[in-house]
Amino acid sequence: MIVLKLGGSVITVKDKPMTPRPEAIRRLAGEIAEAGAKLILIHGGGSYGHPVASRYGIAGGYRSENQLRGFAETHQAMVKLNTLIVEALIEAGVPAIGVPPSSLIITTDGRITKLELQVIRGMLEMGLTPVLYGDAVLDTRRGFTILSGDQLASRLAVELGAERLIYGVDVDGVYTKDPKRGRGKLLERVTPSTLKELETASPTAFDVTGGMKGKVEEALRAAEMGVEVVILNAMREGIILKALRGEAVRGSWVVFDADD
Repeated sequence: MIVLKLGGSVITVKDKPMTPRPEAIRRLAGEIAEAGAKLILIHGGGSYGHPVASRYGIAGGYRSENQLRGFAETHQAMVKLNTLIVEALIEAGVPAIGVPPSSLIITTDGRITKLELQVIRGMLEMGLTPVLYGDAVLDTRRGFTILSGDQLASRLAVELGAERLIYGVDVDGVYTKDPKRGRGKLLERVTPSTLKELETASPTAFDVTGGMKGKVEEALRAAEMGVEVVILNAMREGIILKALRGEAVRGSWVVFDADD
């Protein structure tokens, strides 16, 4: 079983609120269908969830009753994006079903502490493809918060014993410097010490795809538990298909080395 996380920048135009990338969504749905892998798909919020959550300060937790509308609007924005993804998958021949994380998960200070997996396991056993997303969820200390799709993907990969965890972003992987400024070198292997070096030497290396640093941290958690993890460019045609098939791809492989 494989867990695939598609970043919000891959499936939406991040600087235009509520703007999807329909061609990219259809292409990715087609690649997923062609691969035929047993799969859990998770997607980010991009220009759907992030603007609403930011406007109401949902990530910081409950402070006033006015935020309740923001919590609801954030979730509904993600439902709309999820529907687009699920519809494209079904049209491509994948029996996909949207699963709202807010109905399965509770966090504590932003970290998952309660995760109900019976429904997801049942779907996988039936041959269905669960499609989850970053969502506004209840939190035991903050009241509520935003659960990132990156954390969710890593946790599901570990809990469900995934063979591989794929993070699809809009750059080729983890770089020594921000690649969107035309600089930096792609790191084919990322370890805990690599992360520390990059934090010190080039913080801007993480200023892409909505937070590469957090993505790598979550990826390392899964790698530590024996999951094969790769961060690659889902904007490149065919790369998700190859990754799902286990073929060689260009990207950054995240490895947890206890002696590193």
